[in-house]
Amino acid sequence: MKIGGFQKNSLIDFPKIIACIIFTQGCNFICPYCHNPDLVVGSQKEAGSSIKGQMGARYDEQEIFDFLEKRKGFLEGVVITGGEPTLQKDLIAFCRKIKGMGYQLKLDSNGSHPDILAQLFEDRLVDFISMDIKTSLENYHMIVPRAFDAEKIHESARLLMEKAPGYEFRTTCCRPFVSKEIMTDIGKMITGASTYILQKCSRNVIVLDPEFLKEDQYFFSDGELLELKEVINTYVITAVVR
Repeated sequence: MKIGGFQKNSLIDFPKIIACIIFTQGCNFICPYCHNPDLVVGSQKEAGSSIKGQMGARYDEQEIFDFLEKRKGFLEGVVITGGEPTLQKDLIAFCRKIKGMGYQLKLDSNGSHPDILAQLFEDRLVDFISMDIKTSLENYHMIVPRAFDAEKIHESARLLMEKAPGYEFRTTCCRPFVSKEIMTDIGKMITGASTYILQKCSRNVIVLDPEFLKEDQYFFSDGELLELKEVINTYVITAVVR
């Protein structure tokens, strides 16, 4: 595993679970508002914080497993996020070892590798998954730097709804990736989903494209976010603005 960051504990990233967070290196998307740019581009420069104060620095797997061994009985779970974890060739083996230690496991994914998600579900290696839906399927070309079959997103969404022990979908809301029409398209794709999170796009962090933050037109007001929530409410059981 290429691990670019490690946070010892979190009370908010895994619902109802005290967990640590493992940040994997590398992503196949180029969302301009990404809050972990060093994990996307593979830079070794500082762009955040972790237990050693440097996001983007490489971590040894054994160091993390040693930490998990010592924290048994105190920590309840592990969150694997990124970057995009499903790009890691040894993700399955890594998850299997964590589960073997008795921890609950949450995965954050952009849904671009449904084959990996299917295997994780089949082997019962994840307890909860958060899947980011960036935009409507026809607009994924805006955030993928190369040819990409957006139907993979649809397939991953279906897998979550059918196979995941626990899940949520979430979208970072900013233009031009989100509109009422796009939200309707997303809603139709995940009709009947249990939980959908609308995330306000923050302007107070380091992002992949700093120029993006300078354009007021890209950002929704609180009132506009509630209007987007009303659109998605038609299709899902619970919608939350975060």
